[in-house]
Amino acid sequence: MSNIKLFESKKVRSQWNEGEQRWYFSIIDVVEILSEADNARRYWSDLKRKLKKEGFDELYEKIVQLRMEAKDGKLRETDAADATTLLRIIQSIPSPKAEPFKRWLAQVGNERLEEIENPELATQRIRETYKMKGYSDDWIEKRMRGIAVRDELTDEWKKRGVKEQKEYSILTAEISRSTFGMTPTEYKKFKELNRPTENLRDHMTDLELIFTMLGEASTTEIARNRDAQGFIENLTAAYEGGTVAGNARKELESKTGQKVVTKKNYKKLTEGEKRKQLKDKQ
Repeated sequence: MSNIKLFESKKVRSQWNEGEQRWYFSIIDVVEILSEADNARRYWSDLKRKLKKEGFDELYEKIVQLRMEAKDGKLRETDAADATTLLRIIQSIPSPKAEPFKRWLAQVGNERLEEIENPELATQRIRETYKMKGYSDDWIEKRMRGIAVRDELTDEWKKRGVKEQKEYSILTAEISRSTFGMTPTEYKKFKELNRPTENLRDHMTDLELIFTMLGEASTTEIARNRDAQGFIENLTAAYEGGTVAGNARKELESKTGQKVVTKKNYKKLTEGEKRKQLKDKQ
């Protein structure tokens, strides 16, 4: 899911919180659009005091600090709020732009609710996004299958008492290390993906996606068959599941003489498809 939303061609940074199943939006971005103030940060500071006086006592409890990508490309902490809190803030901004913004925000929330109700709709939107970016149909099929395999794994972890966020990250890193010999963070550096918003899997080749799927699917099966419970037992399953994929990768490399892990990223993955589309049009 995108972490940038557009409103009247202007960007509003956002983050999806999987645990809470809700979006968080950058307040300063919204304030800047609606108030058209020369100094949006000062406007927001004054508005916070105004809301407090108006009786919105829980405002400071509702606001969270999230690291979002700034204009210079660096991650910086910024005030963020969920849709409910943001709408309350918008109500206090005297601007003719507020009403269309409310409708836009409701549309964003409605799209997510639709996707929860009908997962096929979410899948369709993801496919369309990748297609617009220039990925081939074959790559998209593998990417979509990989998403399904990943969802099955995380559902299994949830059932088995693994804590989300940090423990998920550790287990994922172990699968990757055992499969490819490097963690996702190391893998991103290897592919020269420097922007924090760049998704590693969106920069993988077909084979990299296949072995990623194999590692995660193997981990799911091992955890299931052993009835692994808690973090430690699932960490062992993650290591062994990744090792299954790692051994298969090494076997393929020995037969082909070619490395599976490559520095290819999105630009190189889509160049061939774009050339093909251009040729078809001629």
